[in-house]
Amino acid sequence: MSETEAAYDENNIFAKILRGEIPSNKIYEDDQCIAIMDVMPSADGHCLVLPKKPSRNLLDADPATLSHLIKVTQTVAKAAKKAFDADGLRISQFNEVAAGQTVMHLHIHIIPMKEGVSLRRHAGEMADPELLKTHAEKIKSQL
Repeated sequence: MSETEAAYDENNIFAKILRGEIPSNKIYEDDQCIAIMDVMPSADGHCLVLPKKPSRNLLDADPATLSHLIKVTQTVAKAAKKAFDADGLRISQFNEVAAGQTVMHLHIHIIPMKEGVSLRRHAGEMADPELLKTHAEKIKSQL
C-alpha cells in the first residue's frame, strides 16, 4: 500500500486533541475546524488549523472540508498577523512523509513573519505552556 492509500490513524496526536484526550491552546472552534497553537513554534504566534473530519492530508480530504478549512485559515491568519504585528505570514501544508508531513492529520501552519527575523527550528523544543496560552489569547482577541 502506498502512503497516499494508507488508512487514517485514529491515534495520531491531532485526533487525540480533537477527542479531548490531550490538551491544546485553542484559538478558534466551529463544528468543522479548530485552530490551536503549535507546541513547537517556529515563530511567536505559530498556529495550526485542522479539520475535525478525519483526513490524512489534502490528498484524501473531502473538497467541502478543504473549502471550509481554507476559509478558517484566512480568518485565523488575519488575526495572527494583527496580533503579532507581523510583516507577513507563512502559510504551509505538507502532504506525506516525503514532503515533510509528520502528523498524518490534515493541518495548515500559520506562521507570523517579521522582516529580518529567522524562524526557529520547528522540531526543536516545546514552548512554555503559559507563553502558548498568552499567544492564543492574543490571537483570539483579534478574531
